[in-house]
Amino acid sequence: MFHVGGARSALFNWALARQQPEGTFVLRIEDTDAARNRPEWTEGILRALSALGINEEDPHFEGPYFQSQMADNHRELCERLFKEGRAYYEEARGVEADDAPSGARYDRRHRDAGLEWAPGRALRFRSPDEGVTLVRDRIRGDVEFPNSAIEDFVIARGDGSPLFVLANVADDISQGITHVVRGEEHLSNTPKQQLIWEALGHTPPVWAHLPVIVNEKRQKLSKRRDKVSLEMYLEEGYLPEAMVNYLMLLGWAPGDNREIMPFAEMEPLFRLEDVNSASAFFDEKKLRAFNGEYIRALGVSEFVERCAPWLGPGKAPWPAADFDAAVFEAVAPLAQSRIAVLGEIVPNVDFLFLDKPVEDEQSWNKAMKPGVGEEMLTAALERFADQGLAWEAAELKTALEEAGAGLGLKLGKAQAPVRVAVTGRTVGLPLFESLELLGRGRVQERLRAALARLAAAGA
Repeated sequence: MFHVGGARSALFNWALARQQPEGTFVLRIEDTDAARNRPEWTEGILRALSALGINEEDPHFEGPYFQSQMADNHRELCERLFKEGRAYYEEARGVEADDAPSGARYDRRHRDAGLEWAPGRALRFRSPDEGVTLVRDRIRGDVEFPNSAIEDFVIARGDGSPLFVLANVADDISQGITHVVRGEEHLSNTPKQQLIWEALGHTPPVWAHLPVIVNEKRQKLSKRRDKVSLEMYLEEGYLPEAMVNYLMLLGWAPGDNREIMPFAEMEPLFRLEDVNSASAFFDEKKLRAFNGEYIRALGVSEFVERCAPWLGPGKAPWPAADFDAAVFEAVAPLAQSRIAVLGEIVPNVDFLFLDKPVEDEQSWNKAMKPGVGEEMLTAALERFADQGLAWEAAELKTALEEAGAGLGLKLGKAQAPVRVAVTGRTVGLPLFESLELLGRGRVQERLRAALARLAAAGA
């Protein structure tokens, strides 16, 4: 699962990298915890990034690198920090964690014990006792962390394997990272990392911590509660370019009250200093509106192509042999103007490719009221049986309007039973264009079937 927050961070980094002729977006898989890393998850990250337009086809992309492959360098730097007196070994306590257990603060009891490495001894960084560590953040300004509040934190476990806090800094240094742009939740780790950067004799990178993304209740997005997976949105039919556009606006704006804008136009305008530090609301309704705009902007042929994954086996409810590409191409312009997510194409066109329409009890009960349903279906069936009636949308509308008038019904009420009988639903594509595409024979068959159902219910 690729979190939408991670996708937003990736896009901001991507914009920065592409602004520089030799700028590089470095993809590093931090896989030192084997239990939480699998090859298929890495492939998922690569697919998700590629969907956003971030991939190896662009010279600004580099990777993926795997942190586990740089373990020798991590251990060398740990040894260096120990020899230079910037880190020390502690006697085993039965735990191997970055922080002391149960929230207790480590008492530094082995700080000056002069212990050498031995199995089970963790390596702790010797934090300053006084003063402050100043983190200069491009988004939040200067943030001070009292050194008295930064404990001597673990940088290598008792088995000698470095922890993330050390490995991350080591890799940033070796890979020449100049900007670290990430989520706000990492800000608390930054003073520790900055201390390591300085202890190793390097200038820390540009720090920028992005605002947290929240839901409609202003709670931080949670995978346990909220829909946070980029893949899930793409599978539902949100266009990648719409996702990119919307994610770029979570905490930043291009100015001039513009919102619908392709990434190519956003990229040169993006500045870290313009990112708002306040939390960013992930408004799915707004995203849906964005997506609808992008769908309507597609050429019809491209729209047809984009719909293809939802029209074949696995997603479509009709047999593959019953799908008629020519019919879909004919109805595509009507559907394109009405759907906001590509996945909605199926319920809009399924009546064209199913043997019989879906059964929606709520729609049926609403349209087939006594005194309207049976009477209108009978009148429509009689009118549509006229072979002299041209089977064209405009003529069908006139014919149904006349049939309804004979029953004292305006077109809106007259067409409701016919729509449900033919498509199964009270809402959908324009009725008369739908009737034309479905054909006289199939329309008549469905009207008769609806009448039979009403008769059976009344028997």
